[in-house]
Amino acid sequence: MSAPVTRQTFDEVMVPNYAPAAFVPVKGEGSRLWDQQGKEYIDFASGIAVTSLGHLHPELTKVLHEQVDRLWHLSNTFTNEPALRLARRLTETTFAEKVFFCNSGAEANEAALKLARRYAFDHFGGSKTGIVSCKQAFHGRTLFTVSVGGQPKYTEGFAPLPGDLNHIEFNNLEAAEAAINAGTCAVIVEPVQGEGGVLPATKAYLQKLRELCDKHNALLIFDEVQIGVGRSGALYAYQAYGVTPDILTSAKALGNGFPVAAMLTSNKVAASFVVGTHGSTYGGNPMACVVADKVLELIDTPEVLAGVGKRHDLIKAGLERINAKYGIFKEVRGMGLLMGAELQGEFHNKAKDIVNAAAKHGLLVLVAGTNVLRIVPSLIIPEADLQEGLARLEATVAELVSKVEAKQAQPA
Repeated sequence: MSAPVTRQTFDEVMVPNYAPAAFVPVKGEGSRLWDQQGKEYIDFASGIAVTSLGHLHPELTKVLHEQVDRLWHLSNTFTNEPALRLARRLTETTFAEKVFFCNSGAEANEAALKLARRYAFDHFGGSKTGIVSCKQAFHGRTLFTVSVGGQPKYTEGFAPLPGDLNHIEFNNLEAAEAAINAGTCAVIVEPVQGEGGVLPATKAYLQKLRELCDKHNALLIFDEVQIGVGRSGALYAYQAYGVTPDILTSAKALGNGFPVAAMLTSNKVAASFVVGTHGSTYGGNPMACVVADKVLELIDTPEVLAGVGKRHDLIKAGLERINAKYGIFKEVRGMGLLMGAELQGEFHNKAKDIVNAAAKHGLLVLVAGTNVLRIVPSLIIPEADLQEGLARLEATVAELVSKVEAKQAQPA
């Protein structure tokens, strides 16, 4: 029998690049989780916008169990039926004509950036290599993607970094105009910056990027790793904005927790990835693809996508109700069910304190930087769970505010 493991086991055997919570979840169902002690939590985190159909969705577990009894892995020496079905669904429901499968958002973005440089090389020669991205962006943790992401804290100590990268202010049209030129091979942008603070792009900004890329023969890449697969209220956010990229990356919710990612593009651009130029041992895994195919089938319905907007309104109203009592939020913002509440006053830069306190009240929420609470529940979270989660958040805020007030009332 295996020896029991606890949170302390992490400190004993795991590389210390994470600082996980003090409790260990062991079971999930719908929008609720339970830890080793049996304590229940409402899940407003969804594994960082991953379990968009909740935990243990019966239709997903059914197709996975069926595939487990058929075929686990082949490698890309062969193709497989689930991968082909998933690719066909993606090309039928998006702008894309070709799909590349891999395992994570970072891998999808790595593939997109490599493809953009290869495409520029094939069509314009070796001098068109510039990549423009946004400050406070997040595109993954490989050396290439973390360098393209505009957050220096993630590249410190890893130099020398890949070159010919230019980071500009998000939503700044003038900065885009100044940075994108004949030497630019690609522009990469998140339609909604997630890790950077839950900041939606303006339609005018994305339109300007499209215009400038067309003008300078650069490829426009949309990183929809977090906002994609229904979280915006459309299957992909580019559809809601009405701006079509040349390449789109998708991961997180695509597998509802089973590792899978995709890079979507056109026939013309895909042609630069000839045999041998890129690959992935596990990309297109049959088990991952059968789950992802069912995820898309379940999410890409009028009922689910319309429900995202309804839940957005309920959460926004709940956060504004809390703020009316306690005044801790400077702004509530976001798109669909990727929502952020920027903190102010005594709680400025204390988002992590609220996350830790909320867990004690049985609520899982996230941060987006040090000063924004991030709320990313399941797209189908029952309204009762949503309201219970908001009630637990209010109880958390009330407790923290009372502690601040008590401390302020003490004599100097």
